[in-house]
Amino acid sequence: MKQITSVQNPFIKSLVLLQEKAKARKQSGTFLIEGKREISLALKGGYEIETILFLPEVCSETESQKLSGKAELIEINKEVYQKLAYRDTTEGILAVAKAKSMLLSGLQLSENPLILIAEAPEKPGNIGALLRTADAANLDAVIIANPKSDLYNPNVVRSSVGCLFTNQIATGTTAEIIAFLKERNINFYCATLQNSTSYHTQDYTSPTALVVGTEATGLTQEWRDAATQNIIIPMQGEIDSMNVSVAAAILIFEAKRQRGF
Repeated sequence: MKQITSVQNPFIKSLVLLQEKAKARKQSGTFLIEGKREISLALKGGYEIETILFLPEVCSETESQKLSGKAELIEINKEVYQKLAYRDTTEGILAVAKAKSMLLSGLQLSENPLILIAEAPEKPGNIGALLRTADAANLDAVIIANPKSDLYNPNVVRSSVGCLFTNQIATGTTAEIIAFLKERNINFYCATLQNSTSYHTQDYTSPTALVVGTEATGLTQEWRDAATQNIIIPMQGEIDSMNVSVAAAILIFEAKRQRGF
């Protein structure tokens, strides 16, 4: 079995770039996954694992082999592991995985889909939280409009606790996504302050997409003008917005309630 014990090893240096640079991830078409659960979920989600790196004093060779499949298995030492590991808690295993295409045309939707759309989310933590909510509700898909963050950013992988791999995800421009929804006769409800009606008055039992924007600026005019209906969550405090993942969860689980969970 191959062993790497130097942080100056060219392969290790390339993996450090994968952790730090979106450009490196895009050029190579690969990214790093850290942790047993996350790697297991990636495999379950159909991701191809190229390489498994493990720290034997924390994660045994036997455990690593169970997750490696056809992937190359490399034993590393503590210095190399600490160079690559992104999280404070350590599980002693990392994987190099191939990124998936996130084209709208690749989505496989049910006859009566429920979809979450987020326009231009910037914070990896918010994206991760949205993906966790989508997984909890077993949505058909999550679509990111005009993405500002690389979805394979280590912070997205970490904050989604592996839900990056359990959801169908696609990206596109606002115009492309609106066209996609209209072609498939999917109603879409936009969470916005302007010209809105209370979210609980709408019927989400037919093919539905729920659309949320950024906390700072909300949804763009293009979404608000095209919406089947603009909706709002009534608020009784002093502020007029809440965390985007919280707002999305309220809307999603109202739709799930209407559909009988």
